[in-house]
Amino acid sequence: MANLKDIRDRIKSVKSIQKVTKAMKMVSAAKMRRAQERMEQARPYSQSLEEVIHHILPDVDREIFSLLDVREIKRKAYVIVAADRGLSGSFNANILKAAQNEIDTFGKENVDLFCIGKKARDYFKRREYTIIESHVDFWSDMEFDSAMKIGRSIVDHFVSGKVDEIHVLYNYFISVGQQKVKSEVLLPLSYDEKESSISDRLYEPSKEILVKSLIPRHLNVQMWKYLLESYASEQAARMMAMENATTNAQDMIKDLTLQFNKARQAAITTEMLEIVSGAEALSD
Repeated sequence: MANLKDIRDRIKSVKSIQKVTKAMKMVSAAKMRRAQERMEQARPYSQSLEEVIHHILPDVDREIFSLLDVREIKRKAYVIVAADRGLSGSFNANILKAAQNEIDTFGKENVDLFCIGKKARDYFKRREYTIIESHVDFWSDMEFDSAMKIGRSIVDHFVSGKVDEIHVLYNYFISVGQQKVKSEVLLPLSYDEKESSISDRLYEPSKEILVKSLIPRHLNVQMWKYLLESYASEQAARMMAMENATTNAQDMIKDLTLQFNKARQAAITTEMLEIVSGAEALSD
C-alpha cells in the first residue's frame, strides 16, 4: 500500500488538474455560445441562397461559367476542417479517420488536400499525403474574410483544372452533446431535383446573370458555414470533454481520500499495537 505522503501528493495533483479542466470547461462554454449564435445566424442565409441556386441551375447552360464545369473525375481535392488543439474528446479523431477512409478509397495518389487546423495538417503531413495548402491559428479572430481567403484558393484549384471535384469534410453542429462528421461536394455545383421542381418563379435580371453573381457568393458563404459549424462543434466537444474530466477527477479524489483514510487508520492501528506490545514487554 502506498504511504500517506504519496497518497496526499496524488490528491493534491488531481485537485490541481480538476481546477484546470473546470476552467477550460467554462472558457469553452463561453466560446461555444458565441460561435453557436454566429452559426445560427448564418444558416438561414446559406440555406436560402442554396435553394435559389438549385432552382436556377437546371435552366442554365453550364458552359457559360467555369464553376459549373462537370468533368470526368480523375483527381479530387479534399478540404478537411479540424482544430488547432486537442483535449476535445473524439472531435479530431472522428473527422481525420473519416477523411482518411474516404481518401484512401479513392486513392491517396489522386488526391490534393487543403488542411484547416493544425491537427489535420500534422496528421496528413506525417502520412505523406499531398497537402496543397494549410490554414492554422486563425480561429480566435475568425471573420468572413478568413472564409473568403481560404475559399478563393480552393476554387482556383478547381477552375484551373488541377482537380475535377472538391469535397469538404467538417463537423456539423447538432447539439451541445452531439456533432456529426459530414462530407459534402463543394464543386462542381449540382442541384436537388426535388428542390428545383418548386413552382415557377420570375427572376430579374436573367438566370444566367444571377448565376454568375450568386455562385461566387454562395461558395464564400458555404466556406463560412463550414468554419462556423466546425468551430461551434469543437467548443461543444471540448466543453463536454472537460466536464467529463472534471467529474472523473472528483471521483478519483473520493477514491484517493478513502484510500488515504484507510492507510492512516492502518498506520494508527499498527502504532497502537506496537505501543501495547512494548508496554507488555516492559511489564514482563
